[in-house]
Amino acid sequence: MDKNFIVYSPNRLDKFLSMHIDASRNQIEQLIKKGFVKVDEKESKKTGLKLKENQKVSVNFPKAEISKIKDKDFIIESLKGKEIKVIYEDEHILVLNKPYNLTVHDAPSVKDATLVDWLKLKEISLSTISGEQRHGIVHRLDKGTSGVMVVAKSNEAHAKLAKQLEDKSMGRYYLAIIDLPLKENMIIEKPIARNPNNRLKMAIVEDGKFAKSAFAKIALSKNEKYELIAAKLFTGRTHQIRVHISSISRHILGDNLYGFKGELNKINRFYLHAYSLYLYHPITNEKMSFKADLPDDIEQFLQNNFKMENIDEKLDENHIITCFDSFS
Repeated sequence: MDKNFIVYSPNRLDKFLSMHIDASRNQIEQLIKKGFVKVDEKESKKTGLKLKENQKVSVNFPKAEISKIKDKDFIIESLKGKEIKVIYEDEHILVLNKPYNLTVHDAPSVKDATLVDWLKLKEISLSTISGEQRHGIVHRLDKGTSGVMVVAKSNEAHAKLAKQLEDKSMGRYYLAIIDLPLKENMIIEKPIARNPNNRLKMAIVEDGKFAKSAFAKIALSKNEKYELIAAKLFTGRTHQIRVHISSISRHILGDNLYGFKGELNKINRFYLHAYSLYLYHPITNEKMSFKADLPDDIEQFLQNNFKMENIDEKLDENHIITCFDSFS
């Protein structure tokens, strides 16, 4: 799909496009760098190109398509035991519950099949605006985090959902079990960057990227040692919840990378789950919300260690939302 525009006053190419197409800043940058934008019929890959009056700018949007996939048998074998549950689907979006221990999209270090590989294997039409490795992926979850995600099935849906991420009209509420109760509901604002001493970790770094998280108390365990909490992100940094919670000497159960220690050495993953997602449908603009059921292991831990008659009502989506009413 091509779109053509005429420049009526001087401007930078990226800023000009942000005024004329429904896409995020990152998507516009990718469109330019990958050669989908022409100025006066000539391909331009400079985001800061200075446009002159009466120049013609053309955008050739990549088509949403099912692209090449890895070997089918490899994908099936790699995904054994990783059940991906579809929560909602229409022609524009797909909402699913991602299991833990599944990487969302390819990267040089990824050896196993990814969620994107599964999507392609199912022959689901996906947006292409984020590039070959990230077809359909609007937002991601860490490999070890389970829970709700939305996938874009067209470039139009992808662009509009990305805008919602930017203006915070789309977001998620997370649940986690920690090894020491919070003293109170709190907001943590601490900058995050790659840990200079361990490339596998992120850390609180003075000149890192701004990061803001809110944490709310939900329920204490029967022995009052553990606590179920909810979290809401105002920014989307890698490992943000894990880094921020460890910065106040709390740790998510099983999160050995960020300092969890204890007798629960049988836990083979950390107990962090994206529980609830809210958004506006990118085409109909209908306000929607979706819930991803807790994985069996987290559910079992709650059954064994918490008073479930107190838990069930507190896991209502509306109750969790009200926990954050005082946050901004």
